[in-house]
Amino acid sequence: MTELETAICLIMNVFDKYSCTEGKKDTLTKGELKTLMEKELPEIMRKAKSKDDCDKLMKDLDDNGDDEVDFKEFLILVSALTFRAHSR
Repeated sequence: MTELETAICLIMNVFDKYSCTEGKKDTLTKGELKTLMEKELPEIMRKAKSKDDCDKLMKDLDDNGDDEVDFKEFLILVSALTFRAHSR
């Protein structure tokens, strides 16, 4: 596989790893999202101003208002973080 194909597979695997621990296997609950962020994005979590930041992130990502983050909504987070890192 190419580097990009590998990266895509890794993103899918990370989502799947955390989305299957609670609730539906194809969405992230608030708890699953928080655990994913703590384990996979520790630097971003350390910079968070408060524990309410995860609640705000969940609300911002939850485009359809179902109190869960589906894969499409998760990709918005990954894209935004990638864009921000590349812009530095």
